[in-house]
Amino acid sequence: MGLFSKIKQGLKKTRDSVVGQIDSMLKSFTKIDDELFEELEELLVMGDVGVATATKITDELKKKVKKQGVKDPQEIYTLLEQTVAEMLRGGEELSLNTKPSVILVIGVNGVGKTTTIGKLANNLRLQGKKVILAAADTFRAAAIEQLEIWADRCSCDIVKQSEGSDPAAVVFDAISAAKARGADVIICDTAGRLHNKKYLMDELSKISRIIDRELPDADKEYLLVLDATTGQNAVNQAREFKNAAGITGIVLTKLDGTAKGGVVLSIKEELDVPVKYIGVGEQIDDLQPFNSDEFAKALFTRDDKE
Repeated sequence: MGLFSKIKQGLKKTRDSVVGQIDSMLKSFTKIDDELFEELEELLVMGDVGVATATKITDELKKKVKKQGVKDPQEIYTLLEQTVAEMLRGGEELSLNTKPSVILVIGVNGVGKTTTIGKLANNLRLQGKKVILAAADTFRAAAIEQLEIWADRCSCDIVKQSEGSDPAAVVFDAISAAKARGADVIICDTAGRLHNKKYLMDELSKISRIIDRELPDADKEYLLVLDATTGQNAVNQAREFKNAAGITGIVLTKLDGTAKGGVVLSIKEELDVPVKYIGVGEQIDDLQPFNSDEFAKALFTRDDKE
């Protein structure tokens, strides 16, 4: 299955539910009027796009309809795809230009954080990068073991200590190993945390200080892993983490298991944080670099054009 097909399949539930309703609604109108835009906005909100983002989308569509002199309600569908792609564009690519670069991965338990790290490591390895994994989630022995399995699957080095060790010390060791072995990227796993757990947030700050001290000029990505099935709760989570820890990007997992794919728009528009990767399945290659145009195209592909 090709890249676009994977994304299209992964967005099937959102497309069938949300976009399918929009398509049906547009077909029921014979002219473009305020009622059409009101119904469209309501459907977008129901699709977990968020109220503010849904309003912005409809406002943009009104401008385009007026500017282009569009009369046919069916043409709104194409304009909607264009608008979504435009809103999502920008900042999608990871910035990993230094050697080594660092990716710090954070998130609450249960979102697929360690699995995401394994898939991301595999993705980077296939790009020819040498990756070192830092098992800095030392609160759970299972997390260290899980990361070891992924390191083996991805043919990546792993730096670990025993359960209960200082996570910042693990990251320090990983940085030392990366320098000695000429690694391109260090990916740091961290304990599942909530933004309001002060000791965990302090620990994250300590890890960040170690990275800044040992690699002051390195490119750093702070990625928050979110579960797409939680919809607007994921947006609230991202908002809290952005305020508490500073994040450079989002990895949105489990998109294939939900009709709430519209949450991607909320995250980008309301928080100004780009989505960098999306998870669209269980396989090792189902973590895909986010591409706004491909995402919009997959989301708005009509069944009769598949």
